[in-house]
Amino acid sequence: MATQFQSTSTSDSYFAALAAAARRALHSFFDQHIIEDRELGYFALDEGDYHALPAHLAARVVHTVQGAMSDEF
Repeated sequence: MATQFQSTSTSDSYFAALAAAARRALHSFFDQHIIEDRELGYFALDEGDYHALPAHLAARVVHTVQGAMSDEF
């Protein structure tokens, strides 16, 4: 699931995407990536939506929050 944030500031867009990625990572086995886009700013992307991240998206990853769920219980 991609979450897009439009705001007046690039840094606001980044921190909003980071907050969404951190929240979603707590409840996911998959990593959450923050992707930079010239038109959209930054958005959070769940790695599980794409299996292996396509090269055009992987090249724009600026930060990754590791998935925090564990199935070792």
